[in-house]
Amino acid sequence: MTREETSKYTDPLANGTARMFSFVMDAKSVITFPAFPATVSKGWCVITGLAWSGRGKITRVEVSTDGGNTWANAELQAPILSKCTTRFCHAWKYDGGEALLMSRAVDETGYMQPTRAQLVAARGAGTFYHMNNIRGWKVERGGKVFFHVES
Repeated sequence: MTREETSKYTDPLANGTARMFSFVMDAKSVITFPAFPATVSKGWCVITGLAWSGRGKITRVEVSTDGGNTWANAELQAPILSKCTTRFCHAWKYDGGEALLMSRAVDETGYMQPTRAQLVAARGAGTFYHMNNIRGWKVERGGKVFFHVES
């Protein structure tokens, strides 16, 4: 019950209660390339990233290049171990226009990495330290990559 445990590992929930001692990390993934300050050239590009879960092995990572409208399975790269980072990759043909790159992980319990709206609906807006929501990279026309901030 130290200050750090109660302030950093307690998540206020939407119903006014709190989830105490949330030490287990939920499934999360991040795209590591392309990422700021990269510039993507027209043609084939390999999207790469990392996924992990404190609940076990990563079983699937999906990648979207259109802001979450459609999703495709990424290839998981061995070794795939319990509670360890797992590399993933996905081939993408960049057409030179705008794109929003996102990834979402699924672990062996079936838990899927949520959107920010899903996370806030489940845990409330007061959750700051265990934000495992989907994040994205915006690719501007011409290929310049920037961090995407959800509104």
